[in-house]
Amino acid sequence: MISDKKNAERKINRRSFLSSAAVLFAVPGIFSSRAAGQDESVAVKPPAIVPVLVQDKAAAPGQKKIILVTGCDYPGHPWKLLEPILRDAVSADQRMHVTVTEDAKFLASPDLKNYDAILFNYMNWKNPGPGPEAQEGLRRAVEGGTGLVMVHFTCGAFQGWPEFVKVAGRVWNPKFRGHDPRGEFKVEIVDKSHPITTGMEDFNTFDELYTCLDGNEPIHVIAKAVSKVDKKDYPMAYTHAYGKGKVFMSVLGHDPKAFEQEAVKKLFRRACAWASGLEPKE
Repeated sequence: MISDKKNAERKINRRSFLSSAAVLFAVPGIFSSRAAGQDESVAVKPPAIVPVLVQDKAAAPGQKKIILVTGCDYPGHPWKLLEPILRDAVSADQRMHVTVTEDAKFLASPDLKNYDAILFNYMNWKNPGPGPEAQEGLRRAVEGGTGLVMVHFTCGAFQGWPEFVKVAGRVWNPKFRGHDPRGEFKVEIVDKSHPITTGMEDFNTFDELYTCLDGNEPIHVIAKAVSKVDKKDYPMAYTHAYGKGKVFMSVLGHDPKAFEQEAVKKLFRRACAWASGLEPKE
């Protein structure tokens, strides 16, 4: 009886070992594979992790595809709460379909080419960011004709990457005064003939009036506001070109309250339409 029991245990252990070994050899990178004379230290690399995309349904034929890239920001900027607000604001124009990723590493993915415009609400605050591959992916996409729409503190992303100011037109300079105290102010539409702002009127909003943008790239200001602190004009929205790509930046959009003003939602919706190659409409 004891002998039979030991034999049974040996069979079970042998099966367990073979099953475990099969799993291990099936996982890329666990063991290296080599031909005769090949260095044993060369291992098979595991497949790259693909960032998760969130979408309610597939885009309909003919819809422009917008990718909302978010997932990190300064703690005072509730990106998670703004995600559905931005998605719904843009999707209100049914000519556009919005997909969301909360991993900016998606910018390095070859799948980025499937999108007509990037809606970017992101700042790698105290975070190394998605890496140079993602930065180059963003640069290459916009240069090649993918539109770029940037929200609020996205101007502060990628500090230390010199090319970003060329892509974005203007960026946050931490040496400047950041913004007026958060509160109500008037946004003046200074170019009512631009496709994004045509027909729009001046409006009041409750937000941060940014005074921190820096850069020498040519931009076209389409909306501005006067600081209550120093009485100077500051751009609230502008357009820019990088290669074949249309670029829009608005420093509006601090939090959900900033989007209670329908004109702010309209501004970003129409900017996404313009950046993706559509004629903006209500």
